Amino acid sequence: MGVLYHIIFPMMTSNECQWDKMYKNRSIDGKLNVCGSKIASLRKMVRPRMSQRMLADWLQLAGLDLDKNAISKIEAGQRFVTDIELNAFARLFGVSVDELLGFPET
Repeated sequence: MGVLYHIIFPMMTSNECQWDKMYKNRSIDGKLNVCGSKIASLRKMVRPRMSQRMLADWLQLAGLDLDKNAISKIEAGQRFVTDIELNAFARLFGVSVDELLGFPET
């Protein structure tokens, strides 16, 4: 173990702290966000049909610098979503942040 390890975990042995069991920033299915599939489904429910480019344009009008590629990656779970972006998606689609995150309605 390196010096940094012993500074951070001075009382632990290497067997007590297993790096491979630490929290990873992925959902159970390996995606980088939990809201992407819900965003995709809400976007596809909009009539007339809303493309990823149109969604990006609307978000840019709201002050977020997202392009079609970012929307595609968010929907596929290949990109993290910031709290600011999550709030903007919720406002745009008229849903709660909790709904985007998959929490049951109360």
